[in-house]
Amino acid sequence: MAANRSRRLRKKLRVDEFQEFGFDVNWTFNDSVTEEQIDAIVDQFIDEVIEPNDLGYHGGGHKEWEGIIATQAIGKCTEENRAAVKAFFANQPVSDLEIGELYDIWWG
Repeated sequence: MAANRSRRLRKKLRVDEFQEFGFDVNWTFNDSVTEEQIDAIVDQFIDEVIEPNDLGYHGGGHKEWEGIIATQAIGKCTEENRAAVKAFFANQPVSDLEIGELYDIWWG
């Protein structure tokens, strides 16, 4: 494509200033965790990590969870966002925590 794209086209293509970075996150709750505890931990994750950092989480699971984290508005997740997720789960009854590298969520 041409290097001189209009602002409108850059936005439609999600490139340059409209590029969006996110990262994958996967974890498994320990076998000892109850359904009520899972609900409480996920709610706490949303309340303490996702919402305060203007992030969005798309994913789900039961004992094994997987999803993607991105910003709520056009923007880029940061290493600090990844660190916040890692810090939260460090104190939770989970195993197999995987926090992926930042990548372009549209063209990744």
